Amino acid sequence: METDSVLDKIKKMQAAIETVVRGKSDAVRLSLICLLAEGHLLIEDVPGVGKTTLAQTLARAFDCTFRRIQFTSDMLPSDITGVSIFDPAEGQFNFRKGPIFANIVLADEINRAAPRTQSALLEAMSEGKVSVDVATRALPRPFMVAATQNPVEHHGTYPLPESQLDRFMIRIRMGYPARDAEKELLRRTEGDNYVESGAVAQVCTADDILAAQAQVRRVHVDESLLDYLMTIVTATRKSEFLLLGASPRAALALRRAAQAQAYIEGRDYCIPDDIKQLAPFVLAHRLIVAADYSSHHKRSEEAGAILAEILRSTEIPL
Repeated sequence: METDSVLDKIKKMQAAIETVVRGKSDAVRLSLICLLAEGHLLIEDVPGVGKTTLAQTLARAFDCTFRRIQFTSDMLPSDITGVSIFDPAEGQFNFRKGPIFANIVLADEINRAAPRTQSALLEAMSEGKVSVDVATRALPRPFMVAATQNPVEHHGTYPLPESQLDRFMIRIRMGYPARDAEKELLRRTEGDNYVESGAVAQVCTADDILAAQAQVRRVHVDESLLDYLMTIVTATRKSEFLLLGASPRAALALRRAAQAQAYIEGRDYCIPDDIKQLAPFVLAHRLIVAADYSSHHKRSEEAGAILAEILRSTEIPL
């Protein structure tokens, strides 16, 4: 079957990424789930643990256009979307596309830019298009923003607004590598650069990814699983510990991510574990802890703990 051949390519793509991003199979799997579910990925952790490496390697593993945007405090929205420049010879304005016009866009250290610049990504992430001047321009497909951010307590960072966090389907943390993986990293690289040039085999095309995304949309989600998902989402909205619960966009993202996980595992149907396993990565970053129970520097961990308790207390459908 054609579906099987595309899935085989996806599995080879996953293996190719793991040859560079060593010892982080969960992070690699979640980034692929996000890509196949047509979402956007937020990678949060301290500097130097491989956030940028993962995003770059994901883009190199299939034949696509890739642009990297290094966010800084003085960056303007037009540096992302593009700008119209007057051409005296033609006597008209010509649009020069910004780096957002790529299949995979790496937004590196996104929370070092001011909120005004961060918001330039909102329309692109939600609708796959950008509006500049009076024209609306479609972005290429597939399209995915893979953003990295440092913890908010680091100097020179701006917290991402809730409206933008809600547009990231999945948030992951890299964490420090295991001892053996880090030792192998020291053995096979020179200097600080541990992204080996040309080390990733391109096993997929953009058309393969689009075909896989279409198959993901057709993965069956039983009515009982939709009820299970809605019970979890509703519990976040009613919890006394949370000021803001999961949005309808979050519920849709969790369903689509569950479909993508089922697809990667070779199933054409979802099971309860797909929802339960992915809920912390899809929902936690969207929740706001009530002030009485919140510590500013630990808000994300507290939201994760509250969500974990909700998952423990929610009955799993048979």
